[in-house]
Amino acid sequence: MAAGERTQAVGVQSGPAAWPLPLLVLLVLGFAALYLPSYWSLSKTVWPSDEQGHGPIILAVAGWLLWKARADFLAAPIKPMPWLGWPTLLVALLFYAFGRSQDILLFEVASQIFVLIALTLIFHGPKGLRVIWFPLFFLLFMVPLPEVLVTAVTTPLKSAVSAVASQILYLIGYPVGRMGVILTVGPYQLLVADACAGLNSMFTLEALGLLYMNLMNYTSAARNITLAVLLIPISFAANIVRVMILVLVTYHFGDEAGQGFVHGFAGMVLFMVALVLMLVVDKLLNFVFPTGRAAAAPKEQAA
Repeated sequence: MAAGERTQAVGVQSGPAAWPLPLLVLLVLGFAALYLPSYWSLSKTVWPSDEQGHGPIILAVAGWLLWKARADFLAAPIKPMPWLGWPTLLVALLFYAFGRSQDILLFEVASQIFVLIALTLIFHGPKGLRVIWFPLFFLLFMVPLPEVLVTAVTTPLKSAVSAVASQILYLIGYPVGRMGVILTVGPYQLLVADACAGLNSMFTLEALGLLYMNLMNYTSAARNITLAVLLIPISFAANIVRVMILVLVTYHFGDEAGQGFVHGFAGMVLFMVALVLMLVVDKLLNFVFPTGRAAAAPKEQAA
């Protein structure tokens, strides 16, 4: 019996004892030394903007998801994979150094995801990485998008949102005209900005949808992919509603009302409309994927 127990102990490890406190402290301090300056730079540059204001929320939610998964992570069998983890860490640190030195936030911020992946592989292994894959993937949504990509996608998006919003308002009787992304309603002119109908708002709504699917614990890959794809037209429709609200408020209450509190409130409306549409689509998908949600584990009865 003693020999058998010893054989089991030499094999796969699990539990908090596999992550000693000194190791955890060292890893946390090392990660903080690397990325706290990056977060500070983000807080002074892109996070205060309307386009990237979702960054701190994504970071906080990812941290909460990691904390939520801590028990399953520590309970996962430990089979370190240093042959893959160390090269991954080296590449991630090279990307960090290049991004930090050249002021390229895309490389600098994205490298943290691969640093966390590498550390997990080195000290825990693929089983632990499987437990925390979604929080790490979710961090992608806080990575600042390349300006070239944002401009290339946002321009046609704004034009399409402006065209649909102006057409709907015109059909219901409002004196709305359009020239590109400039809407004219009565004596007022409104410019549809990037934050109102751009790629970043769509990116944020996609993150919201993926978080919803994760919290709902859907296991059907087909259902998750379908809902993720449908989030694109959902976010497009929500942006149309936001622009229409701003036009109507400006027309009825003046330019100051449209550019004041209501302008910020319209951003909340964007997410509320998107959330409602997502819930409706999710319910409709029940007819196609009736078993798309994981069943809860049965509770053990007391003896």
